[in-house]
Amino acid sequence: MTASYETIDIRQDGNVLTAIFHAPPMNLIGPEVVRDLVALLHELSQPAAPRVVIFESADADFFFPHVDMTKVPEYTAEAAKAGGPGDASLGMLFRKVSRLPVVTIAKLRGRARGAGSEFLLACDMRFASRENAILGQPEVGIGTPPGAGAIQHLTRLMGRGRALEAVLTSSDFDADLAERYGWVNRAIPDAELDEFVAAIATRMSRFPRDALVAAKSAINEISLPAPAEVRADAALFQQLVRGQGVRRRTAELFERGFQTRGATELSLGEALGHLDAVD
Repeated sequence: MTASYETIDIRQDGNVLTAIFHAPPMNLIGPEVVRDLVALLHELSQPAAPRVVIFESADADFFFPHVDMTKVPEYTAEAAKAGGPGDASLGMLFRKVSRLPVVTIAKLRGRARGAGSEFLLACDMRFASRENAILGQPEVGIGTPPGAGAIQHLTRLMGRGRALEAVLTSSDFDADLAERYGWVNRAIPDAELDEFVAAIATRMSRFPRDALVAAKSAINEISLPAPAEVRADAALFQQLVRGQGVRRRTAELFERGFQTRGATELSLGEALGHLDAVD
């Protein structure tokens, strides 16, 4: 790995690379994070890339809480650099995560909501701290459906009924419920999570690269959404996120401490249930 990153700390041990997201004050997905992710994905696409990548967060409370709602045009413009103006969306950027010729593992502590959850869903495997992980798709509670892969992935992983529950309620899911529904592979006791993920990553890193890539590619052909489906979700999100309903609801959330490290963000699923109704 040759690049340096503003918001990602890199550590490599043999054929296992650990990428630690570090974007104070709370790891919002903004233009800096997206710019670094585009560059990292380019490096991970090269033949000399490690065989396994572990993604984690330096912030114990927030993996990725969601996108920075004040910088939607800016981070979208950065995402476009991965595929061109026609693919200017986090959904298409995250699809590149799924198609990397490396195995990607998300190690989740803290909150991963909205596009944060959708980034995890784009990874090959997700392992969550039983005590400290929260997942959620808050978009409907704000005024728009998810636009970066959640509809596609959750429906395939959970089935129709549970996907509708996750998306339409905009509720927070703890690690045990997320495991039961299929949102994550396993919920692991926090004290055991690091060792477990390191062991599974090291095991796979010892297998032949061609076999790993071929098996992943075959499963992707069965399980991943088509580009047109991802683009349609992104277009609908980008249309509705500019609407008056979303503006009113986000304004109310900002008044309550949205995008700060307070109670609203810590319990966003609950906070959304107390917003005023908007037609």
